[in-house]
This record gives sequence, C-alpha cells and structure tokens, in this order.
Amino acid sequence: MFNKFIAAILPYFPKKFVWLFSNSYISGEKVEDAMRVSKELNSRNIRVTLDVLGEFIKNLDEAEANKKDYLDLIDISQKNGVDGNFSVKPTSFGLLIDKEVCYKHIREIVAKAASYNSFIRIDMEDSPCTTLEIELFRRLKTEFPANVGLVIQAYLKRTLDDIKGLSDLNSEAAPLSFRLCKGIYIEPEAISFKKYEEINMHFLEDLEYMLANKIHVGIATHDKPLVDGAYTLLKKFDVPKRLYEFQMLYGVTPKLRESIVNEGHEMRVYVPFGEKWFSYCTRRMKENPRMASDIIKAIFYKG
Repeated sequence: MFNKFIAAILPYFPKKFVWLFSNSYISGEKVEDAMRVSKELNSRNIRVTLDVLGEFIKNLDEAEANKKDYLDLIDISQKNGVDGNFSVKPTSFGLLIDKEVCYKHIREIVAKAASYNSFIRIDMEDSPCTTLEIELFRRLKTEFPANVGLVIQAYLKRTLDDIKGLSDLNSEAAPLSFRLCKGIYIEPEAISFKKYEEINMHFLEDLEYMLANKIHVGIATHDKPLVDGAYTLLKKFDVPKRLYEFQMLYGVTPKLRESIVNEGHEMRVYVPFGEKWFSYCTRRMKENPRMASDIIKAIFYKG
C-alpha cells in the first residue's frame, strides 16, 4: 500500500525531487549525456542500446520529431565511435494513431542504421500493442534481416507461441534476435502470469526454446536465479557467444552486471535519455510501485 501511495503522488512532486532518484537510471536530458555514459560503459567492455525517451504520443507531428531525433542520434553515435545499437518504442512514432505512418518512420530509422551496419531493437509495449508490434517487426525483418530485432515479454501467456510463430524468419545467416525480459506493464491475469516463480519458469522456458533453435537472444534480467538458470542453459546447448548476450538497465544491479562480465559473457546496457524523462519515470512508478523503495534509498543516501 505504501509503494502504491508513493507511485500515485509522485507526478505531483517537483521535478528536482524526482530527479533525486531518477538520475541513477537515466543518463541525462541531452544526447551529450548519452554519449558520455555510453563511452564510460564501452571503456568497461560493455555495449549499449540507446533510447530517446518518449512514447504514447498525441499527434503525428511528435512522431516526425521523434524520427528526426533518432536519425540524428544514429549519426552522432557513429561519429563518437559508440559501440551500441538503438531501441525504439513504436508508440513514439504513432503506432496507435496510424500504424502505416509508424511503419514508414521506423523503416527510415532502420534503413539509416543499416547504412552503418547497425541495429534497431523494437521495444514491446503493453498488450494492446503486442500484435501490432509483432506485425511491424515481421515487415521490417523481411526487408532488413540483419538489422532489426524485437523485445519479448516472458510474463505474457502468448509469448512462446509468438516466438514459434516468427521462427520462419530465422536463418543461420541472419538469426532472429529477441530481447527476452520479464515484462513490466500491469496486464490482466487472463493474459499474463502473475507469480514470481511462474514468470521465472516461463522466462527460462522461452530462453531454452530460443537457445535450442539457434535464435539470438538478449537475456535481459537483474534476477540472480535467472542469470544462474541462463548459465545452465548456455552450457547445456554449448551456445556460441555470437548467439547471446546479457542485457541490463543503466544503474541497476551493477555488482551482478560486473560479475557477468567477469565471467566472460557479453553485456549490453540500456541507456535512456531525453527531456521527457519525468513522464517516463512517473509512468514506470505506476507500472511498478515496488520502485518506491528506490526513492526512499535515494533520499537518505543522497540527502
């Protein structure tokens, strides 16, 4: 109840207060902040995926502006020699307003990334977007087989079937590429698993299917039992490094992240930035009230 109370009132707090805990998880407001953090991570043998914050836009002018931000970001990252790729949220480009406009915007971004032999990850959003985003991914994967991937959420009951449904796109030359995460959105029990043990079981079930079928996977977790479970599966299938990596959020479980890197595994860190950080943080709090404990820690730790 306390966590939910904090989540509900957080949007009414001053931005400076919210930034007190948010700056541990967001690289900053400007692209220069993202470049600085990315280079720091690269220097520690960690790749990045960059994300310009902002989603669920209200008009297509915002979609056009967001596309320009990403096209500029790709060029700037290339000039800075950043070892990383890019994550996009389709609702930032009008998915729920005009899905064809959204497709054209994201196709232009993928084409720009492909010109640098880079890569775009399509984020998975809440359940009204799931089928639309899988369809979007299929169209782009067909045209750009080596330059686009998709996020998959283990807590949705449909997920394993979705993975299998895309398996016709898998090939040795250009494997399917998924980021496998638990999922953060609040979904109805009819379509999602709710219990911790149940979600973890399906996460590892999805992961095993991908590894057994030579699908590239970003193992996105901060949960030690899932990391250990992944180690077991990687050993079981003798998975080459080109077919997997671990992925984490910026600022989260740095000691666990370091231990994975020290074990010799590839690591990629999600680096969000942008002027819309406040709405991102307050929405994340509503989706996951357990983050309230981070606020309390930040207040006492940072004064």
